[in-house]
Amino acid sequence: MSLGDSASPREQSTASLRAMAHPVRLRIMSLLTAAPMTAAEVARELGLTHANASYHLRTLLSGGLIFVESEEKIRGGVAKRYRYDVAHERERRLSERPLSDEQLRIEIAAFANELIRRSRDARFPAGQKVLADAELWVDPAKWDELRERIALALTELHGAAQPPRTPGTVRTSTTAALFEMESE
Repeated sequence: MSLGDSASPREQSTASLRAMAHPVRLRIMSLLTAAPMTAAEVARELGLTHANASYHLRTLLSGGLIFVESEEKIRGGVAKRYRYDVAHERERRLSERPLSDEQLRIEIAAFANELIRRSRDARFPAGQKVLADAELWVDPAKWDELRERIALALTELHGAAQPPRTPGTVRTSTTAALFEMESE
């Protein structure tokens, strides 16, 4: 059971933001998109100690960002397999009170730091990159339509994710932040 099962919406959003505040936790959420993993598997993939991976997984679980998909007996103990489901996360966010502007700024800063880390491992083959940064004025109906299409495409991309190092796959990075701005 996660905090999300019993906490107030305010406590849940605070716990979620706290959970996302660490770059390792963003990496763990990405890993858990493709397949459920145990703390030991997360630790091996990210080069962490088992204790450190377990700590970060518990924090994500208490923030309601991941869930326990299954449990299995291993060497006399029980190993939990954790999972991140972006479609579930999107539905949860749509059904709850929206995050405050400050909460969203914290989340965007965490994503920006993660993008900087990922860009160190980037390859940019000619014609294969998609990179955009813009401050635009757009018709509100068109903005709503495009934002929804991009959100659906991002959900589809998460759904296509495979476990790390699956033969025939490529390691990719995707970061998107679409938001309205105050008029000057």
